[in-house]
Formats: sequence, C-alpha cells, structure tokens
Amino acid sequence: MEWLIDLGYFGLFIGTFLAGTILPFSSDILMVGMLAAGGNPWLCLLVATIGNWAGTIVNYVLGWIAKWDWLEKWCKVKEETLVKQQKNINRFGLWIAFFSWLPVVGAVGVIALGFYKIRPVWANIVTLIGCAVRFFFWIFLQDIFF
Repeated sequence: MEWLIDLGYFGLFIGTFLAGTILPFSSDILMVGMLAAGGNPWLCLLVATIGNWAGTIVNYVLGWIAKWDWLEKWCKVKEETLVKQQKNINRFGLWIAFFSWLPVVGAVGVIALGFYKIRPVWANIVTLIGCAVRFFFWIFLQDIFF
C-alpha cells in the first residue's frame, strides 16, 4: 500500500479504483495515508471519489453483462433464488447503491444492481454520492483530530 501513497494522487486513484471493484482492497487506508502525508483534502476527496466510483461502475457493468444461465451453471444459483432476490434488489436498490462502499457486500450489491438492470443512471449517481460521503467522513475526522 505504501507504494500507492508514494505515487501521490495517481496512486490514490488506482487504489480507490481497485477497492471499488470486487477486489479485496482498502481505500480507507489510502485516503488516511494521503491525508496524513499532507495531501490536499479536497483534491483527495475528488480523486478518491472518482476512483472508487469508477471501480463500482466496473462492478455494475459486470452485473449488466452477466447471464442467468451463467449464474445457474457456475455459481450454482437456482432461477427461483434469483427471482426472489430481484424483489429485494428492486425494493432496496438505491440504498444498496448508496452503501456500495461497504467491503465485499457493497461490490456484490452493485453487481446485483447491474444484473437486474436497476435504473443505471440513478444507481450510479447514488453510488457516486455514497462514495463522496464516505471519503468526506475521513476529511471530517482529520479536521477534528489532527
């Protein structure tokens, strides 16, 4: 992780992008590291938000291109289960998008949003807002404690 911080804002973008995808990666550590290293908080917010959001868009597209029969064949998920889950995704879709920054479940949730073709524009706008709120939280904490 340290090498990403050494790359500055570009490293922050790469790290937050990877964290936004299904890969297990922590963008919070990078954000805190950049802030602790003296990075401009507002530029960190912008770069981290855009990077993380771009990663979630990759997840959404992965879900969008997935096929029912792929999930049945490779993931051993029955169609009845997918139909049942679609009701929950339709009901809570925008909340899932907002909390897309949560580790693992957020990525899976965004993939599900794409798979069920849940309002692409709104889902991605709400995801962007959720990412921004998450990184703003770190700036807020930095202002309080440092």
